[in-house]
Amino acid sequence: MIQIKTPEQIELMRESALIVSRTLGVLAKEVKPGVTTLQLDKLAEEFIRDHGAEPGFLGLYDFPNTLCMSPNAQVVHGIPNDTPLAEGDIISIDCGAKKNGFYGDHAYTFEVGEVSQEVKKLLQVTKESLYEGIRHFRAGNRVGDVGFAIQQYCEDRGYGVVRELVGHGLGTKMHEDPEMPNYGKRGRGKKFTEGMVVAIEPMINMGTQRIKQLRDGWTILTADGKPSAHFEHDVAIVDGKPELLSTFAYIYEALGIQSNEEDEFRKEALSL
Repeated sequence: MIQIKTPEQIELMRESALIVSRTLGVLAKEVKPGVTTLQLDKLAEEFIRDHGAEPGFLGLYDFPNTLCMSPNAQVVHGIPNDTPLAEGDIISIDCGAKKNGFYGDHAYTFEVGEVSQEVKKLLQVTKESLYEGIRHFRAGNRVGDVGFAIQQYCEDRGYGVVRELVGHGLGTKMHEDPEMPNYGKRGRGKKFTEGMVVAIEPMINMGTQRIKQLRDGWTILTADGKPSAHFEHDVAIVDGKPELLSTFAYIYEALGIQSNEEDEFRKEALSL
């Protein structure tokens, strides 16, 4: 059952989402060759707790860490470890936080040093597809409208869209209805209404859409070993239109990136 949020609950969810956003901003300064994903994981846990929240992933379904850290051919759910990041890697960092009884959950794929133009293009298209999907998350549309927009945008550019892993509703539970696939048919699926909150998260592969799982029971890899990218935002329907609760602005501030990509999904400028 879809849990509709009141305006007051949406504001509480925005607070949780922005803790995740700020955490990713802190990590953005530290993602560099030689750092380990375990070091980043410890930093994230400390920051989340210091800001009055709990790590959303730690212990969830028995996951052992604060962050899902998925480098290169890992799609999602990678477990932090002692292996240093290397020049030319990419690393998808998925982070969750819980405050005031509500979850925030979003993700960004970072470049480690200088990466190839081919990989840059994968990241660019994946992030652009996220906003293509968000544009269709509005009252009266359906789940398939968002999935179709993401799928078409990525497949038209030659990328594989993962089928087995999907976005989701968000609230007092990390995963609520509805499921939000990154593929689909327009006009199909559950209808969107005022007060819905979801996490939209394209997971896009440079090669095949097919995936496999490591024996650790968590880590998902591309079947062909080619890189994968993952970007995720928390979005509410407010006044019938999509409104971002999360932001990449803290990441961009840390990395010195200028961007207005989020402006159309905000009523007013975000104060950093």
